[in-house]
Amino acid sequence: MATVLYGIKNCDTMKKAWTWLDQHGVAYDFHDYRKDGLEEATLRGWVRQVGWETLLNRAGTTFRKLPDADRQGVDEGRAVALMLAQPAMIKRPVLDVDGAVTVGFRPEVYAQRFR
Repeated sequence: MATVLYGIKNCDTMKKAWTWLDQHGVAYDFHDYRKDGLEEATLRGWVRQVGWETLLNRAGTTFRKLPDADRQGVDEGRAVALMLAQPAMIKRPVLDVDGAVTVGFRPEVYAQRFR
């Protein structure tokens, strides 16, 4: 089973996900998309699975600091462009288990995923 945890290093929610995975003996690779970037094809695949509305972190500081004009009328194309330009706008973590994507961290969802 190939498991990759995507996110950024200095995030409290990421720390919760790492802790859960480690405590449950789940082997995974970590991909820091702020430091290492993110392929557009990967992001578009996530969008197809979970929707751009799920991935775009509108509550985060990075999105809130955008000029009002950039925050208005966001559609899929604009959201993808924003997330590629500033990966911190992607909700965290993104867990990819053999191509199946889960966004965010909820222990009960992770428990179900790794039964």
